[in-house]
Amino acid sequence: MRIAVIFLLMSCVSVFTAPAQEVYNGCNNALEICPNASYSLNNLGATTFACVNCEDDFNFCFSPENTIWCSFTTNATGGAVQIDFTNLVFETNPGQDNELQATIIEAGVPCDASSYIQIGNCLSNEAGNFSLNAPALDPNSTYYLVIDGDNNGAGITSAAECTFDLVLSGAGIDRPLSVASITASTLSACLNEVVSFVCNLTDCPDTSNFLWYVNGVLSATTTDAVFQTSELVDGDIVSVETDCYTLCPATVQATSQVIGVYTVAVDAGNDVTVAPETTFFLNGTTTAPVFYWGPTNLVSIPNILNPSVTPAEETTYSFTVEENGCILTDYVTAFMISSIEIPNTFSPNGDNINDNWVIKGIELYPNNLVSIFTRWGQKIYQTSSYSSNKRWDGTSNSGDAIEGVYYYVIDLNDGSDVVLKGTLTVLR
Repeated sequence: MRIAVIFLLMSCVSVFTAPAQEVYNGCNNALEICPNASYSLNNLGATTFACVNCEDDFNFCFSPENTIWCSFTTNATGGAVQIDFTNLVFETNPGQDNELQATIIEAGVPCDASSYIQIGNCLSNEAGNFSLNAPALDPNSTYYLVIDGDNNGAGITSAAECTFDLVLSGAGIDRPLSVASITASTLSACLNEVVSFVCNLTDCPDTSNFLWYVNGVLSATTTDAVFQTSELVDGDIVSVETDCYTLCPATVQATSQVIGVYTVAVDAGNDVTVAPETTFFLNGTTTAPVFYWGPTNLVSIPNILNPSVTPAEETTYSFTVEENGCILTDYVTAFMISSIEIPNTFSPNGDNINDNWVIKGIELYPNNLVSIFTRWGQKIYQTSSYSSNKRWDGTSNSGDAIEGVYYYVIDLNDGSDVVLKGTLTVLR
């Protein structure tokens, strides 16, 4: 790419005795200016770098006094550019000049004055709004703009300092308007269906990351123009944002149409905790006309809402429904009570050996309720929060329980509606 440099020199008067210098005081830190954007600049406290072939070693229609630097790059076709200066406000210190000087420079070697060629008009003694014009700049080329404060005239003892606004325009710098749009894989999805969105770009080279929003909330950042999600609900809107061009980036945005998401009611019920080989009923709920349980070989009747199951180990059952072309599945898990060990005999005879009915693991269910019944259904013992500190010792309200077979009922009260039942033999 051909390198061209444009300098603007301006002369202004400063109200500050020692103003801070802007970073664009030097050519190597030239401020990049973009097409049709307004910049508020100044040369307050600016300096020159004067040595043989240094950046300020030139003499066009003015000699440098306190230069500042800008740069710009032409588009792929090149052509005319115009730089407009407005709203000039000069410093008014005694003996300070109040005129700007400026020109555009092409540089074969950036910031090397020996390679400079002055382009377009060169202006000095500008106290009001003015414009620089270059009629035919090369395509894809970088130019510099140098701006300087005048220091010439009767009674003038210091160079002008000034604030001003600047706008760059013209066919040589203009570029096509970047445009973005979104294409969705579907505008009518099922709940949990993966929907893909593609950002289509026109006249948008050198894109940045793509920022994807759902209803205005950032959802994902991608390096390419594709976004996928399975988390949409009815009425969601997806939008995207990215920057075009590396130099002077322009942000483009696009918004999708409203996405319709069809929802089918499906509920497999709450997880349960049961003892191995315990039979219980699943509890499915749906409004869909078609539904079935799985694994089919582990349920009594797969296509009814409440089939019976008898799991021998921890098992997860699927409840799948179909309606309007949508298929949704919910799951329920039967966990096993493998941590509780319930002995079926003990001997409360006072020999300090197996004198209490010890249920290992019962402490994991602190809200438990334990009841003991005779074979005729008479309750002889009941307690809550059965534990190592609260064990049945074989006594009842009427005295010691006689030797024989009894029945126990243990309600875990853990939210799973699990009730354990069995027989217990008391030995004397």
